Amino acid sequence: MNFYDTDLTQLHDDLVNKKISATELTKATFENIHATEDQVQAFLTLNEEVAMKQAQEVDANGINADQLVAGIPLGVKDNIVTKGLRTTAASKILDNFNPIYDATVIEKLKAQNFINAGKLNLDEFAMGGSTENSAYQTTHNPWDLTRVPGGSSGGSAAAVAAGQVLAALGTDTGGSIRLPASYNGVVGMKPTYGRVSRWGIIAFGSSLDQVGWLTQSVKDNALLTSLISGHDEHDLTSSTREVPNFASQLNDDTSVKGLRIAVPKEYLGEGVDEGVKETIKAALKHYESLGAIIDEVSLPNTQYGVAAYYIISSSEASSNLQRFDGIRYGVRATDVQNLEDVYVKSRSEGFGDEVKRRIMLGTFSLSAGFYDAYFKKASQIRTLIRQDFEKVFENHDLVMGPAGPTVAYKIGANITDPKAMYMNDVLTVPVNMAGLPGMSIPAGFSDNMPVGLQIIGKPFDEQTMYNAAYAFEQTTDFHKQTPNLGGQN
Repeated sequence: MNFYDTDLTQLHDDLVNKKISATELTKATFENIHATEDQVQAFLTLNEEVAMKQAQEVDANGINADQLVAGIPLGVKDNIVTKGLRTTAASKILDNFNPIYDATVIEKLKAQNFINAGKLNLDEFAMGGSTENSAYQTTHNPWDLTRVPGGSSGGSAAAVAAGQVLAALGTDTGGSIRLPASYNGVVGMKPTYGRVSRWGIIAFGSSLDQVGWLTQSVKDNALLTSLISGHDEHDLTSSTREVPNFASQLNDDTSVKGLRIAVPKEYLGEGVDEGVKETIKAALKHYESLGAIIDEVSLPNTQYGVAAYYIISSSEASSNLQRFDGIRYGVRATDVQNLEDVYVKSRSEGFGDEVKRRIMLGTFSLSAGFYDAYFKKASQIRTLIRQDFEKVFENHDLVMGPAGPTVAYKIGANITDPKAMYMNDVLTVPVNMAGLPGMSIPAGFSDNMPVGLQIIGKPFDEQTMYNAAYAFEQTTDFHKQTPNLGGQN
């Protein structure tokens, strides 16, 4: 099975018409995974035995035409809880965690009879931009195995880019879907905050987290986003808005004629690699050739985004992670004398350095003597960032720019420099701070590595984003180029 040469619709039709069985497809998927996993190291837990049984049941019961993902193996980021399947968030403190329920997004996919291929690697508790912070392994970029896949959804992006699975679920708190999508040359969408339920997602920053897909194509992404979206009574931040069938409204290049696209000068300024700039400028020229109108604008508070984001997200993380105490679930320290020892040693041994760093930063920012100076000020900056976008969207349909300031860098290049790691998020965190939808699509290459074009939309206007992305995809061939696992095409 070559996932580069097919798509979700074709696979579904082949399954419905019995040109291929779910059992054959699932077996072929695991053959793909085993052929490349030693090099890529995308999966933390494979679900092969259960997946094969599920596929046989799907074949025995038959596939309904309205069950789009029935019998199709997909990957799941390992911070999304899955009943009966180990979920670690790539942390030693959850090494033995076997959830007793499914996240809402998994329930929705199970209702469609999807096949869970396994759980994918990430930065521990989704804290990082390279997947080097995983407690278990470092995932490698299929385009160049010496480079990072991005993070925190690095395992999800690498699995899709390597052709192991057709699509994979990720989460995005400050760019954790879009940055890996850019680095791996795949499509990654972070829907509007509230579009998709967060119930069953191991929380990092509750006001920032959102679930989304990494896929080979824009259409597959649109189809899958519609499947998991909608209100959930378990998540009071989830929206009650009607969910469109995003894929049904995709058109050819005519959909961008007259579209007003804003390009913030801050997104192509200092710190953005020249090769990335030229690739993005060429992509914008292509949109102009399709009839779009390109305007330079300013988002002046972007410069404060990273600092404010790390204060807010770390503050929320320090609160969310207090539940991991060695008592209720997860790993418990053994060499202890009293209850305080249980707490301290379990957390000291279970959390990695980056998680500890953010807990400390967040606890400091929320402390009585510093709350006004840090957390309150960061929240005010968040409002200013949102207002910047609102002003631009008064006269524009979309905002575009690079998803990351560079292409994927070498493994180990930034891991000892937290500030350098954090600055890789400079172009993506404003989207989460404002609660907007954002996506990355393949837009070209620099240094023989993929470059992602970031498309940012108005709240709950994923449709315009998908239309613009589809028009670009259908009139270019960047998405058709695939990695040679270590070599460059």
